[in-house]
Amino acid sequence: MTTYRRLGRSGLQLFPLGLGTMQFGWSADEATSFEIMDAYVAAGGNFIDTADIYTTWTPGNPGGISEEIIGRWIKARGNRDQLVIATKVRGGMGEKASEGRSTIHQREGLSRRWILKACEDSLRRLQVDHIDLYQAHWIDSQTPIEETLSAFSELVQRGYVRYLGCSNYSAWRLMEALWTSDRRGLESYVSIQPEYSLLSPTRANFERELQRVAVEYGIGVVPWSPLGGGMLTGKYRRGLPLPESVRASENAARRFSDQNFDTIETLVAVAERHGVPVAQVSLAWLLRQPAVTAPIIGANSVDQLNELLGTVNLNLSDDDLSDISRVSDWPRARTDMEN
Repeated sequence: MTTYRRLGRSGLQLFPLGLGTMQFGWSADEATSFEIMDAYVAAGGNFIDTADIYTTWTPGNPGGISEEIIGRWIKARGNRDQLVIATKVRGGMGEKASEGRSTIHQREGLSRRWILKACEDSLRRLQVDHIDLYQAHWIDSQTPIEETLSAFSELVQRGYVRYLGCSNYSAWRLMEALWTSDRRGLESYVSIQPEYSLLSPTRANFERELQRVAVEYGIGVVPWSPLGGGMLTGKYRRGLPLPESVRASENAARRFSDQNFDTIETLVAVAERHGVPVAQVSLAWLLRQPAVTAPIIGANSVDQLNELLGTVNLNLSDDDLSDISRVSDWPRARTDMEN
């Protein structure tokens, strides 16, 4: 029986692994995307995460393609009430994310004008009458947070949105948003979607301050890139040639370090003890961290997805968790050790 997890202090109950859909219409065509969503739901999954801009960085893609594929799938399957649908607003729409930039036709940001329009567009593409979790993709320093939260609150009042979240916020930006909501009587963020994994410096970047805010104020955490762009699947090993991957060169530039390879070797050892794929160990560690509700995974095939879904049945021992935490640990400053 699937055990669902509460998103922070909200009433949302999520499957322990969210399904990311950045690859839909990019590295996974529509037929494959349908198969992946079918397999995810068959395993008990209910949390599907997307964004309006997916995937404007590919040639000929104006954005909204992932939402459209999800919308056609929901309509074909008739399963809207079984799902928690999450999407995001902020990024620039149009091919190369530049349509109307710096003009009256601009289609990006967190202004009242764009949030209300972008939500209507997402509802149409998803073919739903409401979005369960509507998230600010990242900050908009040109728009006051009061304006952004006021627009989000209106969407909740209209019934277009059920809950609000944010992604890629710093700790002080999240605190500013929570304080503004409390002071102005506005709807508040119930979740944050940060980059979070065992890799250095990613782990420290989240745990240093954001994790403590999430725990203290009951903010649910749904991490993106929990496998560090594939680094934490075990296919990258110290001293071995790069695997064939679109992310291989990026990982080599950003993530290759002695500590990260030490972490991978520890993950491999734990995986061998349990007889499971390395990726499952990486995800299982995240699921035991404070405030984490559901790491968001992506897959280009049903086989890839099924390999990751096995995580929900993996129980790491205290020794496993200790070994992994120790090798991936980060140096604390005095303020990091406050009680």
